[in-house]
Amino acid sequence: MRAKNGHRDPAYSTRSVVRACEILKCFKRNEELGLDEVAARCQLSKPTAYRLLRTLVECGMLKSLAKNVYSSTGGQSLQWKFRFGYASQTEEFSFSRLVSDSIRSCAYEAGVELLVLDNCYSSKIAIRNAETFVREQVDLVIEFQTSLESSSFVASRIEEAGIPLIAIDIPHPGADYFGANNYRAGLLGGQALAQACIRQWDSKVDEVVLLDLPMAGPLVRSRLSGMLAGLRELRLNVRDESVHFIDGNGRFEKSWDVMRRYLRRSRSTRTLVGAVNDPSCLGALRAFEEAGRAEQCLAVSQNACIEARREMRQPKSRLVASVGFFPERYGETVIALALDKIQGGHIPSATFVKHQVITVENVDKLYPNDKLIPNGDCDSLLWSQH
Repeated sequence: MRAKNGHRDPAYSTRSVVRACEILKCFKRNEELGLDEVAARCQLSKPTAYRLLRTLVECGMLKSLAKNVYSSTGGQSLQWKFRFGYASQTEEFSFSRLVSDSIRSCAYEAGVELLVLDNCYSSKIAIRNAETFVREQVDLVIEFQTSLESSSFVASRIEEAGIPLIAIDIPHPGADYFGANNYRAGLLGGQALAQACIRQWDSKVDEVVLLDLPMAGPLVRSRLSGMLAGLRELRLNVRDESVHFIDGNGRFEKSWDVMRRYLRRSRSTRTLVGAVNDPSCLGALRAFEEAGRAEQCLAVSQNACIEARREMRQPKSRLVASVGFFPERYGETVIALALDKIQGGHIPSATFVKHQVITVENVDKLYPNDKLIPNGDCDSLLWSQH
């Protein structure tokens, strides 16, 4: 909305829409512009310009000609081969956002229109989104939601409509699966944690605390079972009675709170911490720091998101490793599987991520562009890897 003098009224403006419009206006007819030129003309940071450019490409307003080179579509609509539904896990975690960015980008490059809905880490919203996909009659659904309890309803509703389903990271009945090899990922993390315990504590350990995510079901919990197996594989004396499972809900704040309360009654001076994901592990580490007991723990996490990579680069960090899931690569495999399936090809019932343990020794080699990403701008990781 504009004020009476014809200028834009900031009270009614949406900043991201204004920026997107400025990008569109900077393209002359048939002009090809690179990322650097667009960022300079619109006075935007390159990560911000990249995210807006990719969004405009996905919406058919711009064309991607080559790596970081764009042009106007001239107002012509794109012709899509298929229309897929994608339900994202949440916008809360950088991991989930990177999965979504990767899927959006690869769908566009494959000529697939994507109807994107956000499950908001909620079983009720996931069920509602499944109903939307059915009403919209999409050709295939890609589902990323955490609740095992709602997975049966989501899967059955989509199956009843005759729509193929691919589930990410949380299995759904009858769906093809892409994501973590949970036990394997846990085993790798447990081995890394055991090696750190041997080096730093001469194999001595008082207790093991494992931050769980019960809502995701037994398969995700097998990450923690794998961690225990990895610890014992290297002959650490881990007694069953010294192992404690705590529900951290996969979230930083909840894990911080439950670990804070746990430490009030624990007198252990050598605690090994394992968690189902990075936010949960980082929340637990914050509790140890707050209690002045950081030196009394060693920790390993899962996913190796940028927040964890930044933490392990800190001097004297107690995060010894995080197992890599590489969410920025999910889209390439997921969209390829979806296209094979929708076109009648045979795909495996389960396709697993190739995990790798990421530590301070190899993090800069695997993620050399982390230093280009400003703090608080984790969404631009996908840009930094292009």
